[in-house]
Amino acid sequence: MASFGRGSRGHPRSRGRTWSRTGPDRATLAVVGVICAVAGFFVLGIVLGPVAIVCGRLAMGRSRASPRPVPAVVAVVLGVIDTVVAVVRLAGAASPGYGMF
Repeated sequence: MASFGRGSRGHPRSRGRTWSRTGPDRATLAVVGVICAVAGFFVLGIVLGPVAIVCGRLAMGRSRASPRPVPAVVAVVLGVIDTVVAVVRLAGAASPGYGMF
């Protein structure tokens, strides 16, 4: 039978999982970054690309020696590609004539 008292697991957002007691955890930020990067290829790439980069960097954490989580790296890489493509499209639309694409 389940107990409603103090269990061995403790609070789900304990210090061992997120290093802080408030805000989303790193896995959630990485998934949000990947979703923003993929959605940015279709709409609002100039906005969603930088959002994906920021979410990916926050999901990576501050330590440089620890192994990088794959979704966070994917979010950063896709966010950079998304931002570059959006800037190229805007530059092509601003030029006279037919544009780049």
